[in-house]
Amino acid sequence: MVFVAGPGVEILDLVGPLQVFARASEMHAREHPGTPPIYSVEVATVCSRRSLIANCGLHITADKTFREIPGNIDTLLVAGGDAIEQNEVNPEAVHWLKKISPRIRRVGSVCTGAMLLARAGLLDGRRATTHWNWCQTLIKRAPHTRVEPDPIFVRDENVYTSAGVTAGMDLALALVEEDHGSQLALQVARNLVLYLRRPGGQSQFSAALSLQLTDRKPLRELEAWVLDNLHRPLTVPLLAERVAMSPRNFARIFTKEMKTTPAKFIERLRVEAARRRLEESHNSMEMIAGECGFGNVNSMRNVFQRTLKIAPGQYRRHFRHVKAHPSRKI
Repeated sequence: MVFVAGPGVEILDLVGPLQVFARASEMHAREHPGTPPIYSVEVATVCSRRSLIANCGLHITADKTFREIPGNIDTLLVAGGDAIEQNEVNPEAVHWLKKISPRIRRVGSVCTGAMLLARAGLLDGRRATTHWNWCQTLIKRAPHTRVEPDPIFVRDENVYTSAGVTAGMDLALALVEEDHGSQLALQVARNLVLYLRRPGGQSQFSAALSLQLTDRKPLRELEAWVLDNLHRPLTVPLLAERVAMSPRNFARIFTKEMKTTPAKFIERLRVEAARRRLEESHNSMEMIAGECGFGNVNSMRNVFQRTLKIAPGQYRRHFRHVKAHPSRKI
């Protein structure tokens, strides 16, 4: 496995996913002593020298330059950063990436690393994502790519792209799961104290966070009350009353500020709350559906299928944290 980095690399784009693979190897080796490592990770620069400086000022010495990397690569991930964002990568490195990509099992990017994949033509005709603040730039640089600004990561055949910074760790966990199963991926997530393992279709923004981004104080203050009252029928008149607005004015301002209707926004909040309960509790489906305001399990199932493309029961089986074996420190 090779991580590719350029000058001014975003340090978390590089070390976050790298640590996921390193920890997966450590945990697998602990449980299967004497077996070969499941991941062998190298860092390569797109410059003529192995040393570079990250955008936080940290000095990094990579294992190799791109010229020293042989063609037998299983997985290659490009980290984002200043040089890649500004199109200041050596054209020879771009040509190298384009030339070796057909021989790589899977190619991917973290955050703005997608800009280098696009420059090498690897995103043409594909779906892709990047950090929300760079999606318009990626659209301009990759006009033949379907850029999706919402997901935290996107897989299109053997090409993977992820959203900003920590989303690279979500992508790395998904790759670990793809290679070695859900149990190891969940154990790694727990060991690294990652709050949730998020499916790729999840939005880059949580609904609750997006409320905090508005400049309108009444809407920001609505968040805590809504989260405490998801079990209630949260109609527009009820929400408008909480912020002392008329229903019509509330619906108009809310839609303008949040770029979605109150009904769709409340549905997102309910899905996020239900996901957390499915992952972290043993409550019944009926109880979760009631607590989160879906009314019944069938309604919750329909919303999950529409928004996450997975049923609640399947989601729970797939994403609930595994209980560590009492003799293991995880």
